[in-house]
Amino acid sequence: MIETWINIILNIVIILFLLTGTFFVVSSSIGIVRFPDIYTRLHAATKASTLGLAGILLGMFIFLYIQHNIISGKLLLALFFILLTNPVSGHMISRAAHRAGVKPLTKNRKDELANAMKQNKA
Repeated sequence: MIETWINIILNIVIILFLLTGTFFVVSSSIGIVRFPDIYTRLHAATKASTLGLAGILLGMFIFLYIQHNIISGKLLLALFFILLTNPVSGHMISRAAHRAGVKPLTKNRKDELANAMKQNKA
């Protein structure tokens, strides 16, 4: 009886990981289409896809471990590298866009990066 409750709880955890990952991936794709400028689109693309892929990979890892007794090192490595590289690549793309002169659409924000770059050059 206890084993069935544990299986039910683990299946619910797996489903929650997969559903939250899917939600973040779908919201990321909607954000890429709907947001107005490159900075907000990059935020949607990197943050939501990072969380989405992490949720899906964790759900897959737990499923493989519980159902088939497989510890997948490839899934863990993929999770590690996605969590490591997605935010860094989004940051570097936004820095490149800023250096290329792309301005955000909101006009009531200060460009603090340009001020910091001017102070470092002086």
